[in-house]
Amino acid sequence: MNPLLELHAVRAAHEGITVLHGVDLSVAAGQLVALLGPNGAGKTTTLRVAAGLHPAQSGQLRLGGREMTGADPRDLARAGVCLIPEGRGVFPNLSVRDNLLMMTFTGRSREEIEETAFARFPALGNRAAQAAGTLSGGEQQMLALARGLATDPAVLLLDELSMGLAPLVVARLYEQVAEIARQGVAVLVVEQFASAVLGIADHAAVLVRGRIERQGRPDAGLRDELSALYLGSSV
Repeated sequence: MNPLLELHAVRAAHEGITVLHGVDLSVAAGQLVALLGPNGAGKTTTLRVAAGLHPAQSGQLRLGGREMTGADPRDLARAGVCLIPEGRGVFPNLSVRDNLLMMTFTGRSREEIEETAFARFPALGNRAAQAAGTLSGGEQQMLALARGLATDPAVLLLDELSMGLAPLVVARLYEQVAEIARQGVAVLVVEQFASAVLGIADHAAVLVRGRIERQGRPDAGLRDELSALYLGSSV
């Protein structure tokens, strides 16, 4: 498969301290890649570099084979890159419907956005007039996904989708993420809890102290390596 999103030899720093040491990672259209590793490994920084929100010290960012290193986040968003950050990022004082209304800047009509969102997440349709801040954690994550999908992304970057959610809710959300990938979107998922995503991932990469230590299809060997890396975390 030809990669849609590519990071090649990417180095990045926080306050002068290098946190990514030559990361190589790629995601093809229709592929779901899990980026795994312990806390502090550099997973979120990798996503932010891919979205143009954190500068790379060196290396390359390519989108569909096009050089995009140093591109403005708005240009990357227009090119189809969508980041759903940790913490969901909905507007808590606005209703579900008004949260979705804000996505009409993409050029799609309110009716089209709502129809797509409520078809994928029926629970949101039942709470369309409810303030987003009063939704359950899982419903807020559904709303964050629905808002992101309203941009019709080519590349979807997800950061810690499972945070604070019950395992059953996480499993249902990742079923939707897998379906999004099957529809041709390149999906890169950062997860602290590997078990949440390994069952649906096509490919996994293990990031340790800013370096990709292993890449490949999820298998028993990968799980064994993760068990050694995660102190006290379930894989």
